[in-house]
Amino acid sequence: MTRRTVIIAPPPTPNGDLHTGHLAGPYLAGDVYARYLRASDRPVIFTSGTDDSQTYVVASAARAGLTPEELALRSATQIRATLEAAGVSVDGFAPFDKGYRQTVIDFVTDLHSEGAFRLRTVLLPYVEATGEYLMEGLVAGDCPVCLVESRGGLCESCGHPNNFDELLRPRSTVDPDAVVTHREAQILVLPMEEYRDRLADYYVRHRDVLRPHTAQLVREALDRPLPDFPITYPTAWGIPAPFTETPGQVLNAWAEGMAASMYCTWYAAEQLGEHADRFDEHWLSEHGIDLVYFLGFDNVYFWGMTHLALLMAHGDRYVEPHAIVSNEFYELENQKFSTSKGHVVWAADLVAEVPRDLVRFYLALTAPEHSRTNFSREALDSLSSSRLVDPWNHLAGRLQELLATTPAGALLPVSDTGAREAGIVVERFRSHYELESFSLHRAADLIVVHLDRLLKQADRVAADAPADLGDLVLAVRTLTACAAPLLVDLAARAERAGADLSLPAGAFPADPVAPLRLPLLSTVVGAFAPVAEPADIRA
Repeated sequence: MTRRTVIIAPPPTPNGDLHTGHLAGPYLAGDVYARYLRASDRPVIFTSGTDDSQTYVVASAARAGLTPEELALRSATQIRATLEAAGVSVDGFAPFDKGYRQTVIDFVTDLHSEGAFRLRTVLLPYVEATGEYLMEGLVAGDCPVCLVESRGGLCESCGHPNNFDELLRPRSTVDPDAVVTHREAQILVLPMEEYRDRLADYYVRHRDVLRPHTAQLVREALDRPLPDFPITYPTAWGIPAPFTETPGQVLNAWAEGMAASMYCTWYAAEQLGEHADRFDEHWLSEHGIDLVYFLGFDNVYFWGMTHLALLMAHGDRYVEPHAIVSNEFYELENQKFSTSKGHVVWAADLVAEVPRDLVRFYLALTAPEHSRTNFSREALDSLSSSRLVDPWNHLAGRLQELLATTPAGALLPVSDTGAREAGIVVERFRSHYELESFSLHRAADLIVVHLDRLLKQADRVAADAPADLGDLVLAVRTLTACAAPLLVDLAARAERAGADLSLPAGAFPADPVAPLRLPLLSTVVGAFAPVAEPADIRA
């Protein structure tokens, strides 16, 4: 039996809608991989939710003049709508509800009962005027590892943690003028050093599927003492901690990650008609799923170290991640996307102005896989037209001309060479869709390369090889199937017209093929009738 893959795109913080930088990262990558698995007839659950407990919600709500609850609800609604508008086919987008909170409580309570946590006295940034402790999104300062400006908990630049009083020159993000000191607090922590050997062994076994920057961060982290990971915090926003040692405290939002992902998986499976009595059922080791994370580099330490240690703390109960696929920052006009500074292109606005197939193609072509890359609206319009729309529509026109005299219902012969070459194309695309060498950029570029090849093949058929028309039709259908995980609306129109866009394993048989009318692409939103998503976001 084929193992099921569970794909997790980290739940976004509901302190605003998704901008184009978010979309170009884990959400597009996770969607393309999920669509590829479905086309290959491999079972998959692709899921996410929202990360309501993050203190970034509190800080952003204060700046917006809203309550955290109001901002989280509004943002979650916007995020769900944006993912759907962009064609991100999650099987379920889990709510932050009673089931979510219960899954988190059960997860940490089991660890507490097994003695996994330690009570520590730590120093935390503190605002004397208000009597508030600062952590995570409530505090900013300079990273002690790379000296770059950072928020609490983790540095976006170097990826290293900065817990407790480690930030240099801390200040409040809600009130930058507030006087910030430090004050002791007793909290529960996970002693990460106790998991050093298991973490090191995990990364020896999984080093072949790590991108270089992730591998570097892991090496650096394991070359120094692993800091305790806070499980509770003395603050008001979050899920109340169920521990007698820390009255009045809440759970660290980052401690929710694995339990939250389990609940998101359960919720998505429910939408697919698969009921389980336990929220963590699908992650139990006995089921043997392949667990895959797509995430930004700034999340690697939490997901790849602390979250992994929390799974390991449960013994062998749960699966370990099969792969962690990271991406770097996506910039806007060569500067970092910044909501607070208004330097942003909202993903929902973009797909309302530009057909989403073109948006997805351009974001894939410029994907920040190994280094920062740049979004430019001018480049999107130019590249999507010159490298995708124009050659695609030219090929569609040439194919229609060549098929004009083919009788209705006729089948066209395919040669052994045509079948073999179709198989070669599929395997080249597979090499960019499989995790070991996953690359949105190379998949998008391969579409361009083969469009040029097929235009030349069409010219040869027209000039002196009419008997090879079946080979051309098979080649066009094959390219359409290989491009389908990116060009979702075009693929849906092709399937509606009768095209088989599955990606079978093994050699292609030289079977006759039916004539194919290749759908057109447009630079205008709404140029074609909308096509329902086969795996839409569900309520």
